[in-house]
Amino acid sequence: MAHKGKNGSEEKVVFVGDSRVKKGNGFITPPDYTAYPGKSEAFIPNFLLKEWMVGVVVLVGILVLTISEPAPLGFPADAGATVIPIPDWYFLFLYQYLKLPYASGDYIVLGTLGVTGVAFGALLLAPFLDTGRERRFYRRPIASSLMFLSLVAIIYLTNTAWTEYQHEMAETGQIPEDVQREEKAAENRAKGLPTTSAVQAKDIAIVDKDDPAMALFKQATCVTCHAVDLKGGAGPSLRGVGDTHDKEAILTIIKEGQGQMPPMYETAMGAGLTEQDIDSLAGWLAKQKSEQ
Repeated sequence: MAHKGKNGSEEKVVFVGDSRVKKGNGFITPPDYTAYPGKSEAFIPNFLLKEWMVGVVVLVGILVLTISEPAPLGFPADAGATVIPIPDWYFLFLYQYLKLPYASGDYIVLGTLGVTGVAFGALLLAPFLDTGRERRFYRRPIASSLMFLSLVAIIYLTNTAWTEYQHEMAETGQIPEDVQREEKAAENRAKGLPTTSAVQAKDIAIVDKDDPAMALFKQATCVTCHAVDLKGGAGPSLRGVGDTHDKEAILTIIKEGQGQMPPMYETAMGAGLTEQDIDSLAGWLAKQKSEQ
């Protein structure tokens, strides 16, 4: 449609759908991110590249620590020990917290579910409650105060737990179990004795290692599960198998299988072994005994 303008000339106006909406001049291109210096940037690739670089630095740091320091596994737990139990240092604050009057005894439900539920719930809701644009911690008093309060509480509870533990050990005259074991190991090492009380597995030797059946063992693909040295891998070790299985029992296992081991008779025959070869192989395995 057309109508007259202020100067009397006719102006053509095109409407879209509703006669009250004028047709625009097309998609309006928003200004580039450079129009907002220091306030915004493109997610791809700028922001994503920064996040990736930070992740790589953290990963490299973790790998360096993993390679340079062995895992501090400590000693295995001893249920019969008479020493006072204590968790690892990163759980000391929880250990001490659960000793408080309002978190133990008659209030154990409040301590384990109530207080911790509120704490973790507040942590989950923090992004939704603290929606301000300010990122400087001193301009965010509530969030910063809660963070510092949590850090102070964790440090205080950790220090209190360790201090009380040392006092308990001193009052009862006990020595920490790990210290006892280290002292005992050092004493045994000085005397040339074993430094551990763990039962050492006896290494069983292969009987008749030069027997031709050893070549048949490899040809029959038995090494796939039991390894060339008979110490096992995907399957059990065959060293000392003669202590529990005679020749007939081994032949039965080869032909019928056992447990998760499928029958291997057809596989051996397909690998080129004869009936006599399989019989010789079973006889050689029956000789594998721990005492020779």
